Amino acid sequence: MKVGVPKEIAEDETRVGLVPETVGKLVKDGFEVLVETGAGRNYNIDENYEEAGAKIASDAGEVYGEADLIVKVAKPTEDEIGQMHEGQVLVCFLNGPIFPETVEALANAGVTVFSNEMVPRTSVAQAMDALSSMGSIAGYKCALIGADTLGKYVPMLTTAAGTTKAANVMVFGVAVAGLQAISTMHQLGANVFAYDIRPETKEQAESLGATFIDSEDEQEDEQEEEDEFEEYEPEGFSKLMASLGFYSFAEPSRDEYIVEGEEEEEEEEDSEEEEEDEGWSDEKLEEDQKLVRERIQEMDIVITTALVPGTEAPKLVDKDMVESLKPGSVIVDLAAESGGNCELMEAGETVEHENVKILGPLNVPGRVPIHASQLYSRNMYNLIDHITEDKSDEDSDEKDSQLELDFEDEIIDTMCIAHDGEIRHDDIREALQSASEESEAR
Repeated sequence: MKVGVPKEIAEDETRVGLVPETVGKLVKDGFEVLVETGAGRNYNIDENYEEAGAKIASDAGEVYGEADLIVKVAKPTEDEIGQMHEGQVLVCFLNGPIFPETVEALANAGVTVFSNEMVPRTSVAQAMDALSSMGSIAGYKCALIGADTLGKYVPMLTTAAGTTKAANVMVFGVAVAGLQAISTMHQLGANVFAYDIRPETKEQAESLGATFIDSEDEQEDEQEEEDEFEEYEPEGFSKLMASLGFYSFAEPSRDEYIVEGEEEEEEEEDSEEEEEDEGWSDEKLEEDQKLVRERIQEMDIVITTALVPGTEAPKLVDKDMVESLKPGSVIVDLAAESGGNCELMEAGETVEHENVKILGPLNVPGRVPIHASQLYSRNMYNLIDHITEDKSDEDSDEKDSQLELDFEDEIIDTMCIAHDGEIRHDDIREALQSASEESEAR
């Protein structure tokens, strides 16, 4: 089986599908690897690929013409799809529900397509989860972008001229990217706050040094301030007996000795655990949103990372919230490619509104191309291993890896969005139909 690695031609795409390290493993596993010249840019040069056992192709046409399986990063262009052939397998980031026409074109060409956004969230699939690998890099890099744009120190620093306060940073969305942004900002010395609508993320954020914005915690703190401890003082006969040395008479009665509300608190804790399993109530989420609007006014940097593949990004920061920020504050919207979490964001641009900078960076993992390519390549190696099988004879010293698609397998069934001329997922078919109806309406 021949694996092809074309050079990425999408604008600002600096990553590559496979690096020499992985190519060497594939060659040992019995694959032939064909790499377009210059595919690895200036950090994985042609000589490195040749040393690993790959053959260097003079152009993309040779790669698409000869390879059985193509490993790309970005979705293919019309020109690239035109060079593919029936029965070929393509693995890349495609986001089918957002680009259904691309999936349709690939299906019509007879190409079997595996979309990295569709990887299931299971322990078995973790080694193939390129979405998480890139999310971690994006979270790290967007924290640095925010720190670089802010006109202040991030950590608290004491100098001969006095002490500067640490920057306040809020991170929306506590998934892979959000957790990495929290970790990076905490290591830089910021006061980090985090928010997510999922109960299980609270402990994760706090474990990395963030303060999770929770309206119930706020109410508990206020209640503790109100309920200050008052030392018990015996009165009447009890006071007299205590003065004579009979201190047992100074103890309060049993019903007063047990802290009032203790039993109720235990019941409340049990109910809270059940509530967390089911998700927070609408009332609590509403109170959380009010608290978020209050706290965001204190922030120097806001990082938004809420993104669900295949859907438009939810709007988390509206115009009023932007205008409530201090002059010089920075918003980094990591969901720019899917519409953004900030109402005023413009993809690929830096917008300034009311002295607040709103950044909508695109392809953030591509800004760390060396490690992004390395991690992506390792994910691809594990995926290729999962969808192929060694068909060589027992007596043969050489391996003969061939494609083996078992659609009873959850990973294959979920990630394969087109096969044998058909689109395999309802959400992509529905998106395609909606796009067709909109086109006809125009």
